[in-house]
Amino acid sequence: MSKTETTQAVKRGRPVVAGSKRQAVLAMRAAKVAAGGEIKRGRPAGSKKTTDVTVEVKAKATKAQKQAALATSADVNEA
Repeated sequence: MSKTETTQAVKRGRPVVAGSKRQAVLAMRAAKVAAGGEIKRGRPAGSKKTTDVTVEVKAKATKAQKQAALATSADVNEA
């Protein structure tokens, strides 16, 4: 005889609540698998691509460029 005690396995994870939305979704997934369907989980494969995004950045004018623009506009107004 063994001297170790046997304990019953404890269920882990979310509790089963009869009639809950989660149980309905799990039953629907089980029905799909039983009918031969395939369940895919996770993010879509194309969600990691960021190369398709283009961002337009406008360059800021330097202080010297702003002063030159003001000087030329002042010269035009005087003429």
